[in-house]
Amino acid sequence: MCESQTKALIQEQITFFGAGSMAEAIIRGMMARSVVKRGGITVINRSNQARLEELQQQYGVLFQTEDAAKIELLRRSPVIVLAMKPKDAAQALGQLGPLLSDGQLIISVIAGLSIRTMQTLLGRKQPIARTMPNTSSSIGLGATGISFSKEISEEQRKNVLTIFESVGTVTVIEEEKMDVLTGISGSGPAYVYYLMEAMIAGGIRGGLTPEQAHELTVQTALGAARMVQQTGEEPSALRHKIMSPNGSTVAALERLDKGDFYETVIAAVQRCAERSREMGAVLKEGIE
Repeated sequence: MCESQTKALIQEQITFFGAGSMAEAIIRGMMARSVVKRGGITVINRSNQARLEELQQQYGVLFQTEDAAKIELLRRSPVIVLAMKPKDAAQALGQLGPLLSDGQLIISVIAGLSIRTMQTLLGRKQPIARTMPNTSSSIGLGATGISFSKEISEEQRKNVLTIFESVGTVTVIEEEKMDVLTGISGSGPAYVYYLMEAMIAGGIRGGLTPEQAHELTVQTALGAARMVQQTGEEPSALRHKIMSPNGSTVAALERLDKGDFYETVIAAVQRCAERSREMGAVLKEGIE
């Protein structure tokens, strides 16, 4: 195979500051699609060495555990991905700021944390890409929203898009819309999984085996999503094609409507967005 086919898309070293499920989802997707070379990612966290060893074993990432080594790594990393929990962000950014130089790119996957708040916590106008991916990134089917600070260079912007386009679709949006996007795609897979849980339970209560109910539900969800994607039709149009007058589908949807299913889902999206704003506000209040 020629070198152009095997060369990684991004040559710069990337440091993940945090080693949770979202960090793993992005790392897994990037490595699977050769976005970075093996050994091109280093991961650090506060103290969980077992977690770092697990990621190294599965994906070939590097890690650092000694404080001095972590500080030196953060000083020289051209790309730093902030993937810690929101409650840990303020302290981590306060410690990170003095270590940075002007050219280092910060990519955040922390819900609710605005670019302005991050720059305030860092104490400098660092180039920042605020992102909200979801865990489907781990299989290349993620949906990521991205907002850029004005300090981002064209090359940095390109690298951020390359990272997240390699693990799914990307939507570049104004930052004030990021919380709503979080309510749809950031947390959205959990809503779909919850619906699938209920469908499986319904099948089992009706007499199917757990295996049968699981297989039928998974294929139904997959097929429905692909129908919307491949036909280009609106979900409402496809739904009406299944609904025969006085039929079983109509009866089922009428039952959902009695539980205010449609408005409940909308309310869930709105509450998720609201909670994202609340978390950001707590961090903002802590520095004012």
